[in-house]
Amino acid sequence: MQNDKIKQIVKKHYGKIADSGGCCNSCGCGFKDENERIAKSIGYSDQDIKSVSDANLGLGCGNPTGMGEIKEGDVVLDLGSGAGFDCFLAAKKVGERGRVIGVDMAEEMVEKAKTNADKYGYKNVEFRLGDIEKLPVEDNSVDVVISNCVVNLAPDKSKVFREAHRTLKKGGRMYLSDIVLLKNLSEIQRNNDELIAGCVGGALLKDDYLKTIKDAGFEVNVLSEDKDISKRQYEGAPLESLKVEAVK
Repeated sequence: MQNDKIKQIVKKHYGKIADSGGCCNSCGCGFKDENERIAKSIGYSDQDIKSVSDANLGLGCGNPTGMGEIKEGDVVLDLGSGAGFDCFLAAKKVGERGRVIGVDMAEEMVEKAKTNADKYGYKNVEFRLGDIEKLPVEDNSVDVVISNCVVNLAPDKSKVFREAHRTLKKGGRMYLSDIVLLKNLSEIQRNNDELIAGCVGGALLKDDYLKTIKDAGFEVNVLSEDKDISKRQYEGAPLESLKVEAVK
């Protein structure tokens, strides 16, 4: 499938989720209780969820803001920021001296995130419409990059990681949770719109994923692997949620 078509599938899908407040993996449930259940299952605390509940859409496969060190005064970049959930949690850590930038390709998500920022009073967060394969962010300007179950949606993951590397300062860190495959999918599965939008169809094999990060210039540390997520959220598909620290 052509890259532009994949992006349109993803953009349309997550635009609809922004409008409906629905949960992830194409389930279309839209219930706040389900969004909370998913968030708890992937590592968010009750306090995290309740503090910015309207920003939690039940999306993600981990908690990148809880995986690594985000310090007061840091500049944090969130790839695929959605309704702003991880951005707002990061904003609490960086404080008034720090800043958080969220980038998302869906106009509906960016508008929802801006609305949430106003609602919750976050002045140190901004949201930009953009493609994570071509980030609207300056070179060497970011201390920490985070991403939560988004890179798998990008057709060219090597571009994403090269772009993240470009924006990071020397010694900067990337913390990400993402879906990776444990065995190959069929061509039919690879081209299934629902699986593409649901974080499965475009995912890489785990070893290929890690190699792609290293090839972009990062030192890579695997922090943890969640194989149970397959049964909880993906109907037993051959995949896992991989948690990674990548250092420039």
